[in-house]
Amino acid sequence: MKNYLSINDIDSLPKLVEEAKNLKKNPKANVALGANKTIGLLFFNNSLRTRLSTQKAATNLGLEVMVMNFGNEGWALEYEDGTIMNQGTSEHIKEAAQVVSQYCDIIGIRAFAGLTDKEKDKAEVVLNGFKEYASVPILNMESSVGHPLQGLADAITIDENKTKKRPKVVLSWAPHPKALPHAVANSFIEMMQLQDAEFVLTHPKGYELDPKITNGVTIENNQEKALENADFVSVKNWSSYANYGKVLNQDESWMMTKEKLGKAKFMHCLPVRRNVVVNDAVLDSEQSIVIQQANNRTYAAQIVLKKILENL
Repeated sequence: MKNYLSINDIDSLPKLVEEAKNLKKNPKANVALGANKTIGLLFFNNSLRTRLSTQKAATNLGLEVMVMNFGNEGWALEYEDGTIMNQGTSEHIKEAAQVVSQYCDIIGIRAFAGLTDKEKDKAEVVLNGFKEYASVPILNMESSVGHPLQGLADAITIDENKTKKRPKVVLSWAPHPKALPHAVANSFIEMMQLQDAEFVLTHPKGYELDPKITNGVTIENNQEKALENADFVSVKNWSSYANYGKVLNQDESWMMTKEKLGKAKFMHCLPVRRNVVVNDAVLDSEQSIVIQQANNRTYAAQIVLKKILENL
């Protein structure tokens, strides 16, 4: 593995999940692999789980870790070619990526969608800018359209908790007061397309995701029908794709409750707004596996970094 930019960079998801589960039993087994190497984690947006889990994963592999928050520590970067830089940007991605490459053996990038310009977000200007101009591998720690570390952690979590060979997994939209990106939902869908499972996507009309990503996926606009006999229910909000970045409604009836969940395991990437996205009775129940999910973020990052280090 040279880079990890999307779930589709994985050769075999079942094999990688199994390797991650084995690694989880002895996280320090490969501590010599990253000796004398450095990973730089560049955050253009806030983070809790991604930052801490990726740092822990890197440390488990013996890597030195450097962290930079571009929001208040770095120069504002320019990404367009031929731009006359007489406005707000101070440094071009061409120089920045090459410079960081001299300091690091791997670069992690976290840069969210702006949710105002669909084509710009789809172009992944930050992630792809570093991919183009950096001379070292790039790790996607959530970009405009994908969160492949979360998707891999979700796959590990499902595998650890499934009680049948082919479980039914549902991804449900939920209400939220803010417009949120599509990245987590996109990567969950891409991950499920690599699984042996019955997968259903449910959301109100108007919240259809990128049809290129949902192509071939079963979509049900009736949430209760979609949830019938589910083994796992993952819940996430996202804004409109067609009416890009807009909140079309905040239908409270889509909040996840114990009654709707049935006997299924409950999943969410966190952070989650209690009693908006999901009620307390679900989150505080034994059916909630969100904490296990968050723990698996370390091992998702670690198995990916291990593969990248082995390819250096």
